[in-house]
Amino acid sequence: MSAVTVVGAGMAGCEAAWAVAQAGIPVTLYEMKPQKYSPAHHSPDFAELVCSNSLKASRIDSAAGLLKEEMRRLGSLLVPCAEACAVEAGGALAVDRERFSALVTEKIRSHPNITVVNQEIAAIPEGDVIIATGPLTSDALHEPIAALTGKSLYFYDAAAPIVTGESVSMDRAFYASRYGKGTADYLNCPMTKEEYLAFYEALIHAESAPLHDFEQEALRVYEGCMPVEVLAKRGEDAIRYGMMKPVGLTDPHTGRRPYAVLQLRKENSEGTLWNLVGFQTNLKWGEQKRVFSMIPGLEHAEFVRYGVMHRNSFLDSPKLLDKTYALRKEPRIRFAGQMTGVEGYMESAGSGILAGINTVRAIRGEEPLILPPETMLGALTNYITDPYQENLQPMGANMGILPMLDAKFRGRDGKQKKYQAYADRALAALDAAMQ
Repeated sequence: MSAVTVVGAGMAGCEAAWAVAQAGIPVTLYEMKPQKYSPAHHSPDFAELVCSNSLKASRIDSAAGLLKEEMRRLGSLLVPCAEACAVEAGGALAVDRERFSALVTEKIRSHPNITVVNQEIAAIPEGDVIIATGPLTSDALHEPIAALTGKSLYFYDAAAPIVTGESVSMDRAFYASRYGKGTADYLNCPMTKEEYLAFYEALIHAESAPLHDFEQEALRVYEGCMPVEVLAKRGEDAIRYGMMKPVGLTDPHTGRRPYAVLQLRKENSEGTLWNLVGFQTNLKWGEQKRVFSMIPGLEHAEFVRYGVMHRNSFLDSPKLLDKTYALRKEPRIRFAGQMTGVEGYMESAGSGILAGINTVRAIRGEEPLILPPETMLGALTNYITDPYQENLQPMGANMGILPMLDAKFRGRDGKQKKYQAYADRALAALDAAMQ
């Protein structure tokens, strides 16, 4: 039996390779690291998390939690790996990045049906292939993809800085989760009104880093990863009602709710590294040090990684892909991951599972697995492959893309009951489709 080729060992590529290999079909997995790295990647391991170490909510009655449960039932590799490498993050599933990537790499490399080749691909391979090279596809492969599919779309993405835990001053910072939910997993840096306004003025006037390679192109920023300085310029309260909202928090040093709060989330299980939540940025590194050190608690912060910004690419999937992630004009080729227009780590991984499963089914001459729109993965697939859609923008898991429920839910807990009903319906539909 000929091997299926998977290009890219990110979240989607690992899930795609795993799904095919678990079906007993040999896989050749190409990954250009460590021979070559994209501007945003630094680790030689697979499934490297770049922007954040959070995989979002765990509760099944949330969009992110429902997505992960669907993936689990479809045989996901990454969901159990993430749970094995979890760090405290309240109701979210956040992971120790290095442990997570190392575990995924070990699982992939030790699978008897997977052969890993560390080599950059400059042409689309022959035979059944799944391309999961992500939004930072190398120029060598981007050109043949563009020739095959037409001009790719793009947007700009950004990552947040990371500081050492020991450099955060606990004279002002405090541990807590919003509304006291779960354990006190976040470090909170509270601000008075005067401190916030001074920080805000410095932030909106700070100097951004140049995007040399793309200066002639129109700058398009995806809302889900918008640099904090770009959002701040929308108005004085834009970030205070966003990532710096103080609701659900009481400063133990004063006994009052702060005017604004920066939260930090663990980057590793030891708590030696902390991520500035929501602070994706394209400021120059010196400006990041100057401006972010104005935040109480971060006056002497040691930055081990500054925020960076880079261009991401994705396909015009509504015109190009069918609901199995296959190229309509050449179905032996499937795409998976963020390059298809799904936004988020687990959304990308979920698309990889479906691309892998449907590659197996096509090889065996079986009917494809088309998930119902009542499922989160099915709804995401519908969204990015809807041929009537114009101007595709990346879409993450959310309850709004699911078909509406007939029942109405009222009262204080109406929203929670509604989301639980969405989840119950989705999992029942998934189980039926898998049978």
